[in-house]
Amino acid sequence: MTAGRVALRVAAGLGLGFILLPLVLVSWLSFFRDEVVVFPPSGYTLRWFRAILDQRNFVDGFVTSLEVGVFAMLAGLALGVPASLTLARYRFAGRESLGLLLLTPLVVPGVVAGTAIYVFQVETEILTRLPLVASLPGLVLAHVVITIPWTVRLVTASLVGFDRAVEEAAQNLGAGPWTTFRRVTLPLIRPGVVAAALFGFVISFGNLEMTLFLIGPGRTTLPIAILQYLEWRIDPVIAAVSLLQILVIGAAMVVTDRYVKLARVL
Repeated sequence: MTAGRVALRVAAGLGLGFILLPLVLVSWLSFFRDEVVVFPPSGYTLRWFRAILDQRNFVDGFVTSLEVGVFAMLAGLALGVPASLTLARYRFAGRESLGLLLLTPLVVPGVVAGTAIYVFQVETEILTRLPLVASLPGLVLAHVVITIPWTVRLVTASLVGFDRAVEEAAQNLGAGPWTTFRRVTLPLIRPGVVAAALFGFVISFGNLEMTLFLIGPGRTTLPIAILQYLEWRIDPVIAAVSLLQILVIGAAMVVTDRYVKLARVL
């Protein structure tokens, strides 16, 4: 093995360790017995996981984040899948510009996006009288904006190399456009669709910067509940909440990869 390969593997190992270190520390901290974070700990306990249920903000925030994440994921799929099919199969004026526009939310900072969407919702409510500002529908619509780019990116990747002859064969046998899409096209691009749904949900569920501008009074999401808790206390309860999020997201990705092989589209 050459020195260059050794150096590359060492650099890759250091990079991976740097990425995993916060997850390991947070997971370890969630089992500390001490209310004040000290190293080394005096012992270990599971009581911090039970204490999560005593914090109403965490429970309410989890429910709100779950609702917003699911609705934003479904709406993102409903809009993103047709957009991906259009971009991948048709040539028209402005196609490249449309593709860049749909991917723009990936590079716009969350604070900028939150400010822009808040101003847009205020102006829209003034003109139409629709209750968007500080409402759950308004928050969901804002989260749809950040889920569409993942849907477009992942579904478009699954359409690369797609053999249109399979669809043509189904249509020659009498299948209509909707039947062809449902019975032929959708099963073939399922890895991209499932990956897009997973990543869209995760992005929406964990969003903080944009949500801070749009959440209404008396309502909170889990990331905001964690931030508010950290303003007054630092104890292993936060680490326990974070560990549960890591486990939920990790389990979802493992199960998803078991059925659709995320490596095919990522």
